[in-house]
Amino acid sequence: MGSRVKPVVVIFTCVLALAGSAAAPPVSAAQRQPSATLRVIVHDPSGAVIPGARVQVTRADGASHDVASDGQGVATLSAVETGRYRITVSFPGFETNTINDVRLRPGATRRDVTLSIEKLDQSVSVGRDPSTVASDPNSDRFNTVLSKQQIDALPDDPDEMESALKEMAGPGATIRVDGFRGGRLPPKSQIRSIRFSRDMFAAENHGGGLVFVDITTQPGLGPLRGGLDFTFRDDSLNARNAFVTEKGPEQAQQYAFNLSGTLLKDRTSFSLSAGGASLYDSASILAAVPAGTVNANVRRQSDRVNVTARVDHALRKGHTLRVSFQESQNDQQNLGVGGFNLAERGYARASEDRLFRVGESGSLSRNVFAETRVQLHWTSTDATSASELPTVQVLDAFTAGGAQQAGGRQSTELEWATNVDWAKGKHAVRAGSLVEGGSYRSDTRANYLGTFTFDSLASYQSAQPATFSRRSGDPLVRFPQWQAGLFVQDDWRVKKNLTISGGLRQELQTHLDDPWNVAPRFGLTWSPFKSGKTTVRAGGGIFYDWLDADTYEQTLRVDGERQQDRIVRNPGYPNPFGGGDDQQVLPASKYSLAANLAMPKRKMINAGISQQVSSVLSVNVGVNHSVGTDRFRGRNVNAPLADGSRPNPLLGNITQVESTAHSQGDSLNVGLNMNIPNRRTVFFANYTWLHQRNDADGPFSLPADSYDLSGEWGPVAGVPHHVFSGMINTAFRRNIRVGFTTAARSGVPYNVTTGRDDNGDTVFNDRPSGVTRNSAWTKAMWDVGARVSYAFGFGARSAPGGPAGAPTVVIQRIGSVGGATDMLNAMGGGGAEDKRVRFELFASAQNLFNHVNPIGYSGVMTSPFYGQPTAAMPARRIDVGMRIGF
Repeated sequence: MGSRVKPVVVIFTCVLALAGSAAAPPVSAAQRQPSATLRVIVHDPSGAVIPGARVQVTRADGASHDVASDGQGVATLSAVETGRYRITVSFPGFETNTINDVRLRPGATRRDVTLSIEKLDQSVSVGRDPSTVASDPNSDRFNTVLSKQQIDALPDDPDEMESALKEMAGPGATIRVDGFRGGRLPPKSQIRSIRFSRDMFAAENHGGGLVFVDITTQPGLGPLRGGLDFTFRDDSLNARNAFVTEKGPEQAQQYAFNLSGTLLKDRTSFSLSAGGASLYDSASILAAVPAGTVNANVRRQSDRVNVTARVDHALRKGHTLRVSFQESQNDQQNLGVGGFNLAERGYARASEDRLFRVGESGSLSRNVFAETRVQLHWTSTDATSASELPTVQVLDAFTAGGAQQAGGRQSTELEWATNVDWAKGKHAVRAGSLVEGGSYRSDTRANYLGTFTFDSLASYQSAQPATFSRRSGDPLVRFPQWQAGLFVQDDWRVKKNLTISGGLRQELQTHLDDPWNVAPRFGLTWSPFKSGKTTVRAGGGIFYDWLDADTYEQTLRVDGERQQDRIVRNPGYPNPFGGGDDQQVLPASKYSLAANLAMPKRKMINAGISQQVSSVLSVNVGVNHSVGTDRFRGRNVNAPLADGSRPNPLLGNITQVESTAHSQGDSLNVGLNMNIPNRRTVFFANYTWLHQRNDADGPFSLPADSYDLSGEWGPVAGVPHHVFSGMINTAFRRNIRVGFTTAARSGVPYNVTTGRDDNGDTVFNDRPSGVTRNSAWTKAMWDVGARVSYAFGFGARSAPGGPAGAPTVVIQRIGSVGGATDMLNAMGGGGAEDKRVRFELFASAQNLFNHVNPIGYSGVMTSPFYGQPTAAMPARRIDVGMRIGF
């Protein structure tokens, strides 16, 4: 493992030393009598803790205990009898939250309780009427909340975990961490909950995605706790990729350390995690060259280091300040290799990412609650090519030469959001603002040595390239970009079982002469029956999308003056200017934004029903319809006319970003959640049917014919019709847990082209006559993952709480009460939860059954691989690891 493992060995030795010194002394017979310790952590709607909350714990026979939460929002009851209890939590200005039938087992039990701001008449009590609870638009009735065990079953690598969450959520999902978008996912030791939220019609939401994946991090409460994680992967445990003849080299060593606890009693807590990875995998090459087929593996190296720190401080009664910092560095080698790209196409990239976040929340008065959060995000990337050579591209056969990647990009971005909740009688009003933006500097260089493009292997063998293109000029650009949104929304409790929501949002952005983007939103939540087991939800609204900074940067750089593209038709080879009589050197080509560019708009409506079938089973069904207008597309406004001339003979191609594309989407979603506490088993499954169509794939996606867009309407590239995901986790024995995950999807559409420049615009996207865009489909894909863990420990805990760094489940959102999510917490862990030092050994497998999932289909008719896949998703991978908590 080399020198990179030495820090892990040192940390491991320290952990064992601490564990040995902290082990509890022998206990007497009286002390061995079964007793329970309950630890309740009280949160406000933003997730911050609430000091001074009253926590009342009542046993079934009427015996009760009262305790107040300390400065870190923690209320602790020690040495209470085991059994079933009711927990009631209250605080002035917030609604009382009651959790029924909580079972306290021997050892320590932890509960996270969220209080919502008081917003109902005294005649309506959330804790008494199930239909009132069910009709709260902020409840989790339509959401999926992952349990601790399900979070543990996700991949340990943050990048792989992000991919898994997006696969589970389905196309169009948006991931947010503590309400912020952007940045890397936190390590598992920092995660308190993961929620798949399907309430997209709140006026505070900018985007209109089908699902928000909300990740909440946890403060470092209680006495000093820590943990160490180590994960190892080696190609000897993996299967061979089906598209290569030999197994490629692969190894991963990932390690992480976390520490949390109290800095100032009843006032300040901290959590710290640090980790890294040294890994390499293989890029598979499958290419056709004149001498035959190239089938090989190329090793790709990656080294990562990351640090995350968080401090929570109780400012005054009911107010909490949260400060966090995250930094990560990543060095990667041999990027750009694989598929049709030969080994010489590799390049290296070094990147740095830093995040600084500050949040403050609390009550301003009895019925006013405010939250403010600020994020500063610094990023830096630099690229270096392995070889400095012109590129030779034979369409979907092989690509040789240099990667032509140089320079880098630096950005400083700010996100500032403020929300204020005001409750009066039957109305709960939320208003707020969001400001995002920053400054950018980039000197990224691409295609600076030029690219020869051949339309077939035969053309390459006869040294007849179709085009030669080269980008020249100064690549350095600096620019600012800002966007903002203002919103207000009112949740009106019309009846105790019916809430109607209405809101309005206004957005604006620099670089767009489009100041008025008003987005009304509406919704209703209705629980028609007194039992509260059935909830109906419907809503609709308008959503806008912002112009991406990367898109603006491209139009700013390649503007025909700062930089320009030079294209030669029918060039010579290897001297591009040594062609024959049919050689044509075009004037400079450029990118631009249309003068009337507007924010893309999407109109959406949605309806759904949630049914609590039994105490352990719930089912959700939802349908969605959307229509998009003013979507971004690219169009060559200087493409050749029928006679071969161009509208502006002084310029070549002008790729103009326009707001002229359209989209339409329909979807059906069915979700199932099953929680069986006495068997410590959790299960959920989600199925989505999608029918999405548009006439452009992005801001620089050119149509086959820029003067005739009739053939562009078709399926959205890469979006399947059917998506399924599922997860089950259960206690096989007291100390052994087993979990399985599965994901499947039907084929996705891709484009078919002739492989030739039939219309003379120097763009190789011409389609056969009568063939529309994205008309071909790949095959379906599926895989199954598995994880098994064995936990053991020694020593008795000196204070209550779960294992160090272990993620827990937030029992509810604003206004929700216990319910199915509470059952998740009642399941406990995989054993040794009450031990002072806890060890866990685990093994996990991705693509357990080694199913071949082909990708990389070629739609180029002149390619020797036309209509065939050229690669596959990773074959079976097995990770083994160890986790220590103290």
